[in-house]
Amino acid sequence: MSHVDPTRAQFDAFKGLDRDEPCEMLNLVRLRDRAAYPEDHPLSGAGLTGAEAYARYGAESGPVLAKVGGQILWRGGFRTTLIGPEGEGWDHVFIARYPSAHAFMAMVKDPDYARAVIHRQAAVADSRLVRCAPAETGEVFG
Repeated sequence: MSHVDPTRAQFDAFKGLDRDEPCEMLNLVRLRDRAAYPEDHPLSGAGLTGAEAYARYGAESGPVLAKVGGQILWRGGFRTTLIGPEGEGWDHVFIARYPSAHAFMAMVKDPDYARAVIHRQAAVADSRLVRCAPAETGEVFG
């Protein structure tokens, strides 16, 4: 089973949390070999790779991310899973930070983002998007 968009229950749970606190989103993204645009989309049948479609998503959604005050807080290159399902790998691993959940909601409701997200949907084979609240760092686990 792949996960590209939230279910209604997941989105409702997200909206039920405090919307005023900063919102950090852990993103794990696995791309398709070939982008899968809807048949009525101009890029359907264009032969784009998932990486090319995801790059379009980044280019088109980046200005919206900046407009709501968001940023990529951390990004890294996936190497291996030490604990977790075997064979699970990710093409993009990053943490996006929004000043609040209100800002995240403003982004996903923005008309420019709505036009950009079609590239994400075409590009992504599977993903995880995990909302986290910022916490103090330190020298111990937990």
